[in-house]
Amino acid sequence: MSGKSETAAAEHSAGKRWRDALGTSLTGHKNMQQLIQLRWIAVIGQLSTIFVVTVVFGIELPVRLMLEVLVCLVAFNLASHLRWHERPMVSNKELFLAMLVDVAILTAQLYLSGGTTNPFVFLYLLQIILSALLLEAWSTWMIVGITSTCLVGLSAFSHPLVLPSESETLFFSLYVQGILICFVLNAALLAFFIIRINANLRAGDAELANLRNRAVEEEHIVRMGLLASGAAHELGTPLSTLSVILGDWRRMPEFQNSEVQDEIAEMEAQILRCKGIVSSILLSAGEARGESSVKTTLRTFLDELVDDWRDKRSVTDFDYVNRIEQDVPVAFDSVLKQMIWNVLDNAAEASPRWVGFDVSREGESLCLRITDVGPGFPATILTQLGKPYQSTKNRPGRGLGLFLVVNVARKLGGTIVARNREEGGAIVEVVLPLSSISLEGDE
Repeated sequence: MSGKSETAAAEHSAGKRWRDALGTSLTGHKNMQQLIQLRWIAVIGQLSTIFVVTVVFGIELPVRLMLEVLVCLVAFNLASHLRWHERPMVSNKELFLAMLVDVAILTAQLYLSGGTTNPFVFLYLLQIILSALLLEAWSTWMIVGITSTCLVGLSAFSHPLVLPSESETLFFSLYVQGILICFVLNAALLAFFIIRINANLRAGDAELANLRNRAVEEEHIVRMGLLASGAAHELGTPLSTLSVILGDWRRMPEFQNSEVQDEIAEMEAQILRCKGIVSSILLSAGEARGESSVKTTLRTFLDELVDDWRDKRSVTDFDYVNRIEQDVPVAFDSVLKQMIWNVLDNAAEASPRWVGFDVSREGESLCLRITDVGPGFPATILTQLGKPYQSTKNRPGRGLGLFLVVNVARKLGGTIVARNREEGGAIVEVVLPLSSISLEGDE
């Protein structure tokens, strides 16, 4: 048990780190999309600025070289769009490299257009603020250092921007006008993108919280599995011993009386039932594809499951409809059977007069619909569907049925939806992909 506990703890710790990284990477992908959009705005802005400065104000610029730099920016942005359209996960390092390219493009354009005498040099602040929002601390300080170095280099090696004779009024000088335009541009872009980036961060935090909640639920299943495994080991030996003893009694001459034989047969049946219950508990505790898989067909498995459940449960009217026309070979195990039984048992407890079970195949999915005419689910249960210990029975240990159903369905890649009917009662719909229960998938 200690070895299993250490393994489970290690797996949970690794799973937590993976989920945290996943939540960060998904947020990084959205932020990368924001950077791609910002570059398209930069392309339009640079083209407009080059046109106005050269045509309207008659300032000489190396237009050909600046357009070549702009073509490089367009090519990089197209490549980024194609790459991150296919890959949904972006790391901090990849965001950092993308922002380095943006800094390099800005530095090249400033070098060709006056260096530090160009009022748009303050766009470096936009890069620093965005890096503080999008990147980890070390990456942000790297951007600060690199932009500062670029600024020093521009002041030392670039040629000043030659402006036409300025007006006597300082407010209308081209340099001051450029600073004002740069300020408005920085303020507008920061306000627009910070709002969107904060929305991405909030969405990422919500996704991460959801993943952590799932991790807690899975940890609960692991603990149940370890407890069930220990109980199975403890109960397996005495049950086997009792089975052997009863077998010996059956053959002993002094127990050949028919009444005694009937009692021995009843005891053997109860021991077999105990073994079956222990096996079901083990499988329901989270081993979602156990060693007890059986090759059969879809219709056969469901028909036999219903016959078995109907024989062991007392429901006045059980309405079973199998709408599967195209039968397929599949592999089912005890945990899947127990999962369906849990839903049927809950329906029978809520509605002992009538339970409906409708089975159909929709595309490549198996759809199971269990209906009852009971009081329905309280609103709190529907909002907390799949959470452990959510029950209306008010008895200790209750509330695990739907919890196990939801988690087994999730492990198989399926979904479960519960809702109340307008005419009274409730409906639970379980959808499982056939690929998860097909023979090919198991093999």
